Amino acid sequence: MEKSKEEFQPVILQVLPELEMGGVEIGTTEIAEALCAHGIKNFVASKGGRLVHDLDKLGVPHFTLDLKTKNPFKMRRNAKKLAKIIKDNDINIVHARSRAPAWSAYWAAKEAGVHYMTTYHGTYGLGPFGLKKLYNRVMTYGERVIAISNHIRKHLIDNYIIDQNKIRLVHRCVNTLRFNPDNVTQARKINMIQEYNIPEDKPVILLGGRITHWKGQHLLIKALAKMKNQNFYCIIAGDEQGREDYLAYLKKLAEKYELSSRICFHGKVLDMPALMSVSSVIVSAAIEPEAFGRISVEGQAMGKIVVASNIGGSLDTITDGVTGKLFESNNPYSLAEALDWALDRTETQRQKIVEAGFANVKNNFTKEIMCDKTIAVYKELV
Repeated sequence: MEKSKEEFQPVILQVLPELEMGGVEIGTTEIAEALCAHGIKNFVASKGGRLVHDLDKLGVPHFTLDLKTKNPFKMRRNAKKLAKIIKDNDINIVHARSRAPAWSAYWAAKEAGVHYMTTYHGTYGLGPFGLKKLYNRVMTYGERVIAISNHIRKHLIDNYIIDQNKIRLVHRCVNTLRFNPDNVTQARKINMIQEYNIPEDKPVILLGGRITHWKGQHLLIKALAKMKNQNFYCIIAGDEQGREDYLAYLKKLAEKYELSSRICFHGKVLDMPALMSVSSVIVSAAIEPEAFGRISVEGQAMGKIVVASNIGGSLDTITDGVTGKLFESNNPYSLAEALDWALDRTETQRQKIVEAGFANVKNNFTKEIMCDKTIAVYKELV
């Protein structure tokens, strides 16, 4: 007997640790919304969080389980619960997005006899002697494994035994409604200028992101001291997340280089598009490879020149000298040269870079592209 068209329709369960604010979480809700728009039934399982409200508005059922746990006994219990959810809701694809819940999802998919796939979101640490590979490898067990950048794809091939034919490259995206210069009101810009005490006669260099050593805030400060063009104001904005010692070190470094009056340290940013809109150059100074590096794409979407280290996801998002500027990773002299380059562009040169950045985002990094490519992977499986 032939199967009906409906029986070949994907029914998706996305599984992740929790639904607080973060790239994985936002991506999950974006995919859920796109699935609804395509008339594809879908569900999400996690420990819960503030983004459950977004799923409720979409009408996407959420199952609350402690999927953040790394306790092996609880993980096994979660697998049993997930298997029941799968069977009760005729789910035929389980999509895992993080390691701990991925083990539960994998066992559940096997028990229920349905498809299992993953998205590999980061270069998970391998641990001493590569021992954590055993834990990480569940992310390679998918019938399809989505890599969010070429850097992640290479990481998978270099570190795991994996069939390259099952890897699918699906870049992360930028919300082009939120990160759109035309959608930032004058009032929001004025608010940023007042809140950050931004001088109107100096170009603004912005590094946004949580305060942590690998993000390279210290590298930026050293580079600022080495720039030829000293006519700038710098904002280092991001949540310190308990790293008071590193933040104190950054402030002492600014004092050492006599930059304290030209560097503003600010905590968590609630309106990043508005802050970018009053900035001239957006910096991604990571000293370790980022899996994707969303800030570089957001900066291009906002019509700004982006300066980023030449490692990780930035190699996918920036064409050197065309859509932005790459510098040698962990090299303050190279970063200083890149910043001078960005500030020295004529208006015509700057506009050419801005237009190339807009086109780059439109052609490669929109939410619609990411969602369409992910849905195509789901349809491959069924």
